[in-house]
Amino acid sequence: MLFYSTNRLASPVDFKTALFEGLADDGGLFMPEKFPKIFVSPADGLREIAFGVAKKFTDIPAADLKKIIKAALNFPVPLVSLDKNLHILELFHGPTLSFKDFGARFMARVIDYYLGRSGEKLNIITATSGDTGGAVASGFHGLANIRVFILYPGRRISPLQEKQITALGGNVTALEVDGDFDDCQSLAKQALADAELRRQINLSSANSINIGRLLPQTLFYFLSRQKIKKPVIVVPSGNFGNLTAGLFAKKMGLKVGKFVAAVNKNSAVPEYLATGNMNVPNKTKLTLSSAMDVGNPSNWARILDLYGGNREAIGNDLEAITISESETKKTIAETYKKYKYFLDPHTAVGVAAANKLSSRFNSPFVVLATAHPAKFRDIVQSATGRRMPLPGSLVRIADKAKNSIALSVDYRHLKKILTN
Repeated sequence: MLFYSTNRLASPVDFKTALFEGLADDGGLFMPEKFPKIFVSPADGLREIAFGVAKKFTDIPAADLKKIIKAALNFPVPLVSLDKNLHILELFHGPTLSFKDFGARFMARVIDYYLGRSGEKLNIITATSGDTGGAVASGFHGLANIRVFILYPGRRISPLQEKQITALGGNVTALEVDGDFDDCQSLAKQALADAELRRQINLSSANSINIGRLLPQTLFYFLSRQKIKKPVIVVPSGNFGNLTAGLFAKKMGLKVGKFVAAVNKNSAVPEYLATGNMNVPNKTKLTLSSAMDVGNPSNWARILDLYGGNREAIGNDLEAITISESETKKTIAETYKKYKYFLDPHTAVGVAAANKLSSRFNSPFVVLATAHPAKFRDIVQSATGRRMPLPGSLVRIADKAKNSIALSVDYRHLKKILTN
């Protein structure tokens, strides 16, 4: 399998090259040249589906690939039915209680597999609006051949998310950026596109701009379809990596009623689908669903490429809806009152979207639950008036010391850190 650039100016590369480079030489995002059909039987579990997808895109021998998948995907993925038409696929039972654990753990082990055979060293740079940072830090922590640099927006993620990024140390360096997520993402992209820097160090990304992060996330959609017949799948969306993975799955044969991108008031994509204008704001707006505070989603370039830039074709498969802050808080409160079920603010955006669209679709809704509600305990407890205990993994990290480096938005500052 070869992977081409969305900018169409670089030569296609194999999976390992796409994985290690992160971005193409022309600054574009890698896309698979074809989407092989995936058959999922009713008896297949998470690992069987993962193997069926991964073997189509990688050159890793089957026995080694199965070992990687077994080590990476060692947690459950329950589907919780709130009622006959509203289902929650809980993707937050991994080590950092986020759906990002799927892609980060798989990617870390695949990279480590390749490095173990070449003897090379690698630097990973990742921008995060919240959960990506913790998942990448956890997934890559302790791997001897890899250094990890995580850029996160200071004062714009929850305290527990910050601890998951800053408390590990070792080969993980946390960089607290004086800016928002788009600033973090811009810095990471500048580093990846810096030819001089890349002649000095081997550098890649673990963001969803890296194809190695996206492919494992196609599993969510095959699992949803396996449990619910032709669902409408609602995806809380920020950088649109998870939604892109769903559209990949559709290209691989997934039968689905519709995809819904549920966004907060950073709503460039709903405006584009409605008007054809992609008005990217100068600054992202701060919301309760902070991991979705992305004004200029990187993966939109992949979605445009997937559909040849045809807005009508995108709209046939995808609907995008904006959820306000008041609707988010109301949904957290009402879902607990009605079902005794806690929602984190990101999943609440998804449930609010499903509720608003329920009269328009005959199919049941599956909402992807992206994070454990305890990671946003203050928001959830305030909305519900109920106390929520912390899971053990968060209790263990809550009292650990924060260890981060303050970083300006001046790229020269980042480059100096990377080359030291």
